[in-house]
Amino acid sequence: MTDAIKIDVWSDIACPWCYIGKRNLESGLAATADDDDAPRVDVTFHSFELSPDTPVDFEGDELDFLSSHKGMPREQVQQMLENVTGVAKNAGLDYHFDILKHTNTVKAHELLHLAKAQGRQHEMAERLMAAYFTEGRHVGRIDDLVDLAAEVGIDPDVARRALESEEFLDAVRADQDQARQYGINGVPFFVIDGKYGVSGAQPADAFAQIARQVWAERSAVETVG
Repeated sequence: MTDAIKIDVWSDIACPWCYIGKRNLESGLAATADDDDAPRVDVTFHSFELSPDTPVDFEGDELDFLSSHKGMPREQVQQMLENVTGVAKNAGLDYHFDILKHTNTVKAHELLHLAKAQGRQHEMAERLMAAYFTEGRHVGRIDDLVDLAAEVGIDPDVARRALESEEFLDAVRADQDQARQYGINGVPFFVIDGKYGVSGAQPADAFAQIARQVWAERSAVETVG
């Protein structure tokens, strides 16, 4: 049996294009499920912090953050957020930047690694991004993250111990080191089978196409072999 295609995704919880890219990837892979020879895919999420110097409790809203961080007028930032909200809606996501709580995401990444160790990384990634972009939940504080972990079936005591002890911080840093080695300086970034790099929130059709292409290449090699 042909091994599953490995897709490694570098992303940040606080990256609006990463959530869109995640959803488009899922939609693209779902579109291949009914193929006669449907690709099998194994997706793993990796840590990338867009703004590691952000405080856990940022004073101000998303407009304040982006206008100061990017040096853009608030009116231009507002237009940018309206644009990404529209793109998100096309992907089936309902963004609410007006209630979003900007924060440092390193603890959320630590939690994702705990979830990976427990076989719940996909559920945790979805829960964190939904909480952040659609529900206005805080994803930077340990108490809030423990609550979110419990919602996907992770023991809250285990989650708290892992976050307070920084048990998975080295794993977060290892992901970031790997991103630097690959030359990744923006997310989302998708590495397909360790040899193809795909940057940005590509349309679902693009993900379906590359999954089929890589699967066909795999099958051809195995046939020749």
